[in-house]
Amino acid sequence: MNARANTPSLEAFWMPFTANRQFKAAPRLLAAAQGMYYTSDDGRRVLDGTAGLWCVNAGHGRRQITEAVERQLSTLDFAPTFQMGHPIAFDFAERLAAIAPGGLDRVFFTNSGSESVDTALKIAIAYQRAIGQGTRTRVIGRERGYHGVGFGGITVGGLVNNRRVFPLLPGADHLRHTHDPARNAFTKGGLPAHGAELADDLERLVALHGAETIAAVIVEPMAGSTGVLLPPQGYLQRLREIATRHGILLIFDEVITGFGRLGAPFATDYFGVTPDLVTTAKGITNGTIPMGAVFASRKVHDGLMTGPEAAIELFHGYTYSGHPVACAAGLATLDIYAEEGLLTRAAELAPHWEAAMHSLRDLPNVVDIRTIGLVAGIELSSREGAPGARAYDVFVDCFNKGLLVRVTGDIIALSPPLIAETQHIDDLAAMLGDALKRAA
Repeated sequence: MNARANTPSLEAFWMPFTANRQFKAAPRLLAAAQGMYYTSDDGRRVLDGTAGLWCVNAGHGRRQITEAVERQLSTLDFAPTFQMGHPIAFDFAERLAAIAPGGLDRVFFTNSGSESVDTALKIAIAYQRAIGQGTRTRVIGRERGYHGVGFGGITVGGLVNNRRVFPLLPGADHLRHTHDPARNAFTKGGLPAHGAELADDLERLVALHGAETIAAVIVEPMAGSTGVLLPPQGYLQRLREIATRHGILLIFDEVITGFGRLGAPFATDYFGVTPDLVTTAKGITNGTIPMGAVFASRKVHDGLMTGPEAAIELFHGYTYSGHPVACAAGLATLDIYAEEGLLTRAAELAPHWEAAMHSLRDLPNVVDIRTIGLVAGIELSSREGAPGARAYDVFVDCFNKGLLVRVTGDIIALSPPLIAETQHIDDLAAMLGDALKRAA
């Protein structure tokens, strides 16, 4: 193993979503972070082109969050939320409800995006039962969707490698994905023109299974982890109409798109389509402490507030739901978002971002570029017999030259912190462009 002399033993940590043997033979370690930059363990400055993992929207090292966490730890480090409560969880829920999209102002706290998805699926099925629709237990996802790693999430998810090893829950089906590079490649200045009719797949599944069996359909408004797939014009609106017509709940997975990533507080706001449930995590605490939340409509929430007053309405929750220290981090994060206008700043940066990303169009092996808000997907042609290898080499090359990007297959995904300035965007494009030129 070629680890640096000052690197601790790497053997004990079984790393997630990582080729462990490959990584530990040539590790890439981050030791510190501030603003738009990481510092590697060998002292190099690395521009963060991915907001950590789609989560550090306000940039790194925010003292305001650190101080809020420190105060909370010294005041109340933990308190249960099963048949008990603590004020800061209620305060945070109220603050979230105030910015929640379209009246989705009932908040159930989780600890991650995966937990948010499984929670939303359970709420949907429980709601249908509570209103006398107990036969509605089927859930519909979408091909190439990513909804975390719980058994519910991988069942409705559509990334093959996440699904192939593990048994899936029964009673699920999938819409086709919307990726159509033959008709939509290099779209600029808006959403892809072709593909709204793919939402009609939900009608096909209703015909196949019967509406009376389907509880909910879940999609990412913008599919992030599969490589930044944008919804075609009118697609989400059509999906909303079909779901409403058949009594099916619509769930938006906004773990990535929530909290300003597209230039609006939520993708729900950006696209003007209101689902029944929204899953969130990541940017909710600026990535500082694990937390997530499900936003529910009054219809869904109140539909479960039935039966005897002393009865538990939803048998579901987590030890750390509404953890006081995570709530403190979240409140401080919302303060920063409000004070610096970060929930809409991506809209200001989007034109410069789009121009910078599309300037890479004619570089070797680039077959498509997709941008929305402060997100980009750069799709590369695959090497024969080695899918994913070219993008991985670009990823390693970028890191060695001072830029952090993310890869999924042969797609490079970019989502820098929302505090980025135009110079950061230009630097990112230049470094990535040089790496693409070097990638054979």
